[in-house]
Amino acid sequence: MLSKLLRNRILKFIIAGGVAATFNLLLMNCLIEFMGFDTPILRNVANVLSIEMSLLFSFFLYRILVWPGGNWTVREVWLRQLPLYHMSAGSAIIARIFIVFPILDSLLIDYRINTLVGVLINASLNYLISDKLVFKSQVKDSKYQNKAETESELYYPEGLAPALENSSNLPMYSGRDKGASLSTKNGKVDVLSVVIPAYNEEGSIVYTVESIAQMLEEKNIPYEILVVNDNSRDRTEELLQHLSSQNEKVRYINNYYPNGFGFAVRCGLENFQGDVVAIVMADSSDEPENIVDYYYKLQEGYECVFGSRFIKGGKVIDYPIHKLIINRLANLFIQILFGLKLNDTTNAFKIYRKEVIEGVFPLLSHHFNLTVEIPLKAIVRGYSYTTIPIIWRNRKTGVSKLKIKEMGSRYLFIVLYIFLERMLSRGDYVRKRHEQAGIRIKA
Repeated sequence: MLSKLLRNRILKFIIAGGVAATFNLLLMNCLIEFMGFDTPILRNVANVLSIEMSLLFSFFLYRILVWPGGNWTVREVWLRQLPLYHMSAGSAIIARIFIVFPILDSLLIDYRINTLVGVLINASLNYLISDKLVFKSQVKDSKYQNKAETESELYYPEGLAPALENSSNLPMYSGRDKGASLSTKNGKVDVLSVVIPAYNEEGSIVYTVESIAQMLEEKNIPYEILVVNDNSRDRTEELLQHLSSQNEKVRYINNYYPNGFGFAVRCGLENFQGDVVAIVMADSSDEPENIVDYYYKLQEGYECVFGSRFIKGGKVIDYPIHKLIINRLANLFIQILFGLKLNDTTNAFKIYRKEVIEGVFPLLSHHFNLTVEIPLKAIVRGYSYTTIPIIWRNRKTGVSKLKIKEMGSRYLFIVLYIFLERMLSRGDYVRKRHEQAGIRIKA
C-alpha cells in the first residue's frame, strides 16, 4: 500500500515541493547568517538568489522524481523546459499575489488561511502547467524516442543524462553493479597504496596505520601505506618515523604544498607507487575491512569503487546531527545536478586505479572540496565505477579539521566547475575509445 502511494505523481510533487521550500529557507538563512547578506539591499539580493536557486532545485527534483524519462539534451532542458518552468512558476505566483490573495482578503478571510489557500492554488497551477506543458517532451527525433530500449553509440558530454553513457562495446557502469565487468586479465590489480593525509593526529595515527597494515597482512594483499604529514605541530611526525622504521611498507612524506587537506592528498597522489590508491582518513573513521572490500571489487574490472554510508549495509556511528543534515542536502544537490545514483559523493574514502588519478589531474581543490572533485571528474570523464556499502564512525580523539562555514562556497565552486566542464567541454576530457577498452596508462 505504501509503495503504491509513493508511486503517485501528485504525492511526489508535494514532497519534492516541500523539499524545495526547505532548501529555499536554508539557503536564505545561510546567505544572511553566514555569508554576511545583512543589509536591506543584500537581504533582497539574498531573497532573489534563494528563490532562483530553489526554482532550479525544484525543477531538477520534479524532472527526476515526478516526471522522469525523456531526453536530457541542452536544447531540451535549458532552452525549452527551464524557461517554460520559470513561466509556469511565475504565472502561479502572480495569480496568487494579484488574484487569489486580494479576493480572499476582501472577503475578510484570515491571512493564515488565505496564505494556505494561496499556496495550494499556487502548487496546483504549477503542477498542471508543468504536467501539460513543461515536461511533455517536444522532441520528435527518432534517436531519442527509443533511447530507453537502445544504446547510443555516441557520448553526449553536454547533456544532463547520467555521465556514463555506453560509448564502447564494453560494459560501463552507472553507480551499480550490473553483474558484468572487464576481463580478469585487464581488470587485475596488484599493489594497493593507501594514502592518509594527517594533520595533528598524534592521538589516532598509530592505531589507524597499524589496523590497516594488520588487515592487509591478514588478507595477503600487497600494499604500501603512505602518510602525508601536513606540517603537524604535535608528535605526529615523530610517531610516523617510528611506524616507518617498524614496517618497511609504511612510509611518510611531509607535505611540500601549503597546508590544507586538499594539498596533502594531492601530495600523496603524486607519490604513491601502487596500481590502485585508496584515500583514507587519519582519524580511524574508515573501516580497514572496507579497504579490503574496495580492493576485491576493483579486481572485477572497475576503475573506481565508491563507498556509501547511506545505502543498505552502510552505517554511520556518532555522526553529529547538524553535519548529517548538511551532508544529505549537499549530496542530494549533487545527485540531482549530475543525475547520479551515487548518494555519498562528499565522503573522501574511495579507491581509484592509477590511470584514473592521472586522468583527473590537474586538481584544483586546496581543501576538503577535493573529496568531490576527484569522484565527479572521474565520473564525468567516463571511468567505470560501482558503489558498495561502508561503515563510518566519528573520531574518538582529536578535532575535526572540516569547517562547514568555510567550505560551503568551495564545495559549490568545485561542483559547478565540473558541471560546466560536463556541459560545455564537448567531450574534450572524456576518454577515447581505446582508453575505455581497458588499455592501461603507464606512468
